[in-house]
Amino acid sequence: MEQPIKDTEEFRNSVSTISETGKRLWVYPKKPKGSFYNKRKIFSYFLLASLFGLPFIKFEGKPFVLFNFIEREFIIFGLHFTPQDFFLFALGMLTFIVFIILFTVIFGRIFCGWMCPQTIFMEMVFRRIEYAIEGDNKAQIKLNKAPWDRSKIIKKTLKHTIFIIISLLIANTFLAYIIGIDKVGQIVSEPISQHLQGFITMLLFTGVFYGVFAFFREQVCTNVCPYGRLQGVMLDKNSIVVSYDNVRGEPRGKKSKKSVADLGDCIDCKLCVQVCPTGIDIRNGTQLECINCTACMDACDDVMTKISRPTGLIRYDSLYGIEQGRGKLFTGRVWGYTAVLALLIGVNVFLFATRSSVETLILKARGTRYIEVDENHISNIYDFEVNNKTNNDLPVEFKINVSTEDLVAKRNTFTPINNANTA
Repeated sequence: MEQPIKDTEEFRNSVSTISETGKRLWVYPKKPKGSFYNKRKIFSYFLLASLFGLPFIKFEGKPFVLFNFIEREFIIFGLHFTPQDFFLFALGMLTFIVFIILFTVIFGRIFCGWMCPQTIFMEMVFRRIEYAIEGDNKAQIKLNKAPWDRSKIIKKTLKHTIFIIISLLIANTFLAYIIGIDKVGQIVSEPISQHLQGFITMLLFTGVFYGVFAFFREQVCTNVCPYGRLQGVMLDKNSIVVSYDNVRGEPRGKKSKKSVADLGDCIDCKLCVQVCPTGIDIRNGTQLECINCTACMDACDDVMTKISRPTGLIRYDSLYGIEQGRGKLFTGRVWGYTAVLALLIGVNVFLFATRSSVETLILKARGTRYIEVDENHISNIYDFEVNNKTNNDLPVEFKINVSTEDLVAKRNTFTPINNANTA
């Protein structure tokens, strides 16, 4: 009788943040440190400064960036877009989606770890505040298990108060991208009764952001965000992701004089698990919960340095790169996506470059025909619509480019049709 094949990937049958009984397991990641974390901080602060600073920038008296879905007014980097330009917006979004697909095929979920607003706010703002007030992961666990004494009440109250203030700031910023910073200022400074709808919207936004970053946290990445699910169909063995070098690291175990020759470089310290913000073990392989935040890479490099082993046991690499020592980056699929992306970018550039500032539509009025006023004048009725796509007032003037003599000559060439001829 054949023995059943043992499943070596049992970890894929469960989620690291949910117990067997379905209860949520709260993640207490260890405070990360290292070169990649420092680079992420610099890049994240740049993105945060851009996010909070753009609503205050104006161009010709209008916001530099505005997405006013309510009044159908869109301004992107000073360019004013009307509903008539919606096809440009749709094409731009299509180009962005293709870019994300191409980027994911090559570099995996690097967007999630370095550019995603959820990751940046969670790891670079809210968790850093938590570390500053409550301490590292072990101190947080100890505090949560402790009784509600004076110290715990002060720390929890201070933390959540700051969380609410930051959530309010984020809500005001996102609202400024929709209605403009001036209207947000009116909602904040003027009586609530004058802007009740805007005030309620601001409170709802604040509640959502506070709930996400104070309680829901990594569940957004593991259970809500569709991008993590889609990566399973976009990644292949050539995709560059945060990977554990199992060839070099296995078999893992504590080093000793007797076992050092029989073991790999991984000493099974589990620091890569402790620093993971989604609670996974990267040594199990690529998982949908992994956001490529590089925290495990920094932790592992620090350990390798201490035991005098080469760094990079956990690094950016592909499965082929680890198993065969090199990876094939530019596959046929990558070249195909690149060709489509280049074509879409070219079409976008052409349409944006040839986009007119004024759009005019002139149509003859329905159910009407020309009227002969006299021998030298002919009357016609037209409906016209002029759309100004700029922020400035533009003069509009209509002129007839056909002379009266041409109109009379054209009229004389017409053969009248009466009822007798029609019969």
